[in-house]
Amino acid sequence: MDSSFFVFYLCLLMTVLGLADHGLLDEADALRDLGGFNVHEAADIDMLEERTWSGSQVIVSVDSFGAIGDGISDDTQAFVNAWAQACSIPKAIFLVPPGRTYLVNATRFKGPCSKNLIIEIDGTIVAPDNPKDWNPKFSRLWLDFYNLTGVLFRGIGVIEGSGSKWWAASCKKNKTNPCKAAPSAFTIEKSSAIRVKGLMIQNSQQMHLVISQCDSVRVSDVLISAPGDSPNTDGIHISDSTNVVLQNCKIGTGDDCISIVNASTNIKMKSIYCGPGHGISIGSLGKDNSSAVVTKVVLDGAYLKNTTNGLRIKTWQGGSGYVKAVQFENVRMQDVANPIIVDQFYCDSPIACQNQTSAVQISEIVYKNISGTTISKDAMKFACSDTVPCSDIVLHNVNLIGDNGGSVETFCNSVTGFEIGIVRPAADCLSSNQKDSNTSDIRIALVADSRQEFPSPAEL
Repeated sequence: MDSSFFVFYLCLLMTVLGLADHGLLDEADALRDLGGFNVHEAADIDMLEERTWSGSQVIVSVDSFGAIGDGISDDTQAFVNAWAQACSIPKAIFLVPPGRTYLVNATRFKGPCSKNLIIEIDGTIVAPDNPKDWNPKFSRLWLDFYNLTGVLFRGIGVIEGSGSKWWAASCKKNKTNPCKAAPSAFTIEKSSAIRVKGLMIQNSQQMHLVISQCDSVRVSDVLISAPGDSPNTDGIHISDSTNVVLQNCKIGTGDDCISIVNASTNIKMKSIYCGPGHGISIGSLGKDNSSAVVTKVVLDGAYLKNTTNGLRIKTWQGGSGYVKAVQFENVRMQDVANPIIVDQFYCDSPIACQNQTSAVQISEIVYKNISGTTISKDAMKFACSDTVPCSDIVLHNVNLIGDNGGSVETFCNSVTGFEIGIVRPAADCLSSNQKDSNTSDIRIALVADSRQEFPSPAEL
């Protein structure tokens, strides 16, 4: 977000709307924090990459430890042995050579390791395709990288999850199947200063790339792919992590392209392609009466095509905590269902969820320069709790129409906020504390910014 605009924006709000008189100083403070939110940009991290991982490296190839690479022989132990050596040597490259396919069972690659480790995946790593062959010790994991600092993952290879039999056994594919967890393909956990660049991850058993309990992670130029009907195959899942940047990623799966859940803050996404899938989501949060907090999330530049949701915040009834200081901007959508949706009644359960009065509080959410087509009657849906309403929702230049140019609507329940610039469909139901103030003055003052061009798919 442009910080100069945000300062200008806040000044206008305080002058024209009289924030002190309307009790909105807390909102201004939170939005100012969001405007000043800064995570490492591409140039900064590229410089860090060059400085940290440059110079002579020691290559440790899995082939040197007996890996066959025919896609049939089990190469797990060769990977484990190669990792033990690479992890112990400064400036090592753990190499998966190109032109071969390595069958590897569930494995934890554990740190800490010596400085400046590079994990170079140029060949194909394939998982066992039969759930019966899975190592029961790692029922939720396939390739797990644990307790690492200052590590670069890179390469032109493929991480193939062989997930089709796992999907067929899912209760979401066949309700007669028991509901069981399945492995995530590629997990980075309890790590810091991590760079992931250029990998392809496909057909995961469940989630593709998981970032859990991490700090300072940047993922760029990553391609993630699975069929649109593959269950629970989230593209990138962020949990309990801070200072995460996702940039120039193309994701198409059977679940959320990106999901951000509890205890995550300072998350920035830029130039994201999503589709097929369930959109870009915060949540789900608050399941089983749990508490959850997600703050300071920015999406700047995305193109969503044929997804079942667009920009989504989803929480279960009975939860607690909050989602606040979130900005979605410069997003184009094509034939997307539910382009903008806040759902405090989320219920992904085979049985109906009970009505409960507590909820995860949702506030200070900005939608700016959002445009495109939808297949839904409700282009914007704010389904918020009667007892814990959504508040301070800002719609700034939103232009959503039916897929055939037809009219669409906005649905509101227990939500307050305001509009700036052109907002289509109209969101009159977005009642707010500022409803009697002169919001037209804001539109005039922000006319230059409001006429900013929406990004084209080519620009993303």
